[in-house]
Amino acid sequence: MELIIIRHAQPEAQDLGGAGPADPPLSALGVHQAAATADLLATEGVSHVVTSTMLRAIQTGQPLADLLGITPEAIGDLKESDHQRSTYTPAEQMDADHEVVKEFLTDPMAMFSDGYEAFRERVRSAFDSIVEANRGGRVAVYCHSMVAAVYLQVLLGHDDPFAVMVDYCGIMRVTASSSGIRTLRSVNETGHLRHLG
Repeated sequence: MELIIIRHAQPEAQDLGGAGPADPPLSALGVHQAAATADLLATEGVSHVVTSTMLRAIQTGQPLADLLGITPEAIGDLKESDHQRSTYTPAEQMDADHEVVKEFLTDPMAMFSDGYEAFRERVRSAFDSIVEANRGGRVAVYCHSMVAAVYLQVLLGHDDPFAVMVDYCGIMRVTASSSGIRTLRSVNETGHLRHLG
């Protein structure tokens, strides 16, 4: 089967002031990115659409699901590594004084709310479950930057979860079998977004 793994489109910034986990919607640009991604994937024989349970992933996957007449499946184990934060700021809006940047420079692993090892295991297990449930299919999986990066780390067997970051609506393709063999075919395809600047 084939996994088509897509990072969500650009979201808005959100600050809940400690009142709960931030879960922002897509920005206006993000809506266009999601539509362009759906147009590309609509012709690729996708048989199932999966999203994380976070709004930005759900809204990115919905246009493809609508084009294909598929009800998306939301999986909690695909949520982002820092899903418990009460603020969300798109990386391109952060400067050197931003709290997240300072925290990352002090301790990069602090961005894993549940701990790095637990995050890595839930990501690996989530993708294994998708493979097992969709034998012979082609599944579009809409998730998050660190979910894609850590799954890539699992596939390649390297030690650095930050070595490769995926852009908004960047596409990673993996051929997967129930035997456990995984073949990485591409990483961070973004040509479908060039017209958006």
